[in-house]
Amino acid sequence: MPLYSAGLLPFTVGDAGVQVFIVHMGGPFWGHRDRGGWSLAKGMYIPGDEAPEDAARREFGEEVGVPAPEGELIDLGEVRLSSGKRVHGFAVEASPDLAFVASNTFEVEWPRRSGRYRTYPEVDRAGWFSLDEARTKLTLGQVPLLDALHEHLTRP
Repeated sequence: MPLYSAGLLPFTVGDAGVQVFIVHMGGPFWGHRDRGGWSLAKGMYIPGDEAPEDAARREFGEEVGVPAPEGELIDLGEVRLSSGKRVHGFAVEASPDLAFVASNTFEVEWPRRSGRYRTYPEVDRAGWFSLDEARTKLTLGQVPLLDALHEHLTRP
């Protein structure tokens, strides 16, 4: 049975063009990785128990430490990651003042098979990037969500 995740992609349009707000995944697996180590603020949900829009807003608050930006959500569609997980993305226009505060945490055995468990933040930082910069930072499976946002914003 596939896993379902929903994420929020805040964006702003200004003199520098379109900028998107993405998060860097925390923990020992991603900590030293920049290229491909970023994501939409996203998390799991169970279809039928929670709407993906609600999950995206909830997870944003948990991972960024501030409420999700208000505003109409733009449905960016769903992508399937190489792991099989399905990610439903939503964009929302946001203030360029939006900033990372703090993230929830998770516990993992680290180093592996050591018997020691450590706590890490799910997200260790976040930032604003142009679409081109974000394309190099996001995990490969989420890049089509940037394309969907670009298409939406340039549609006549």
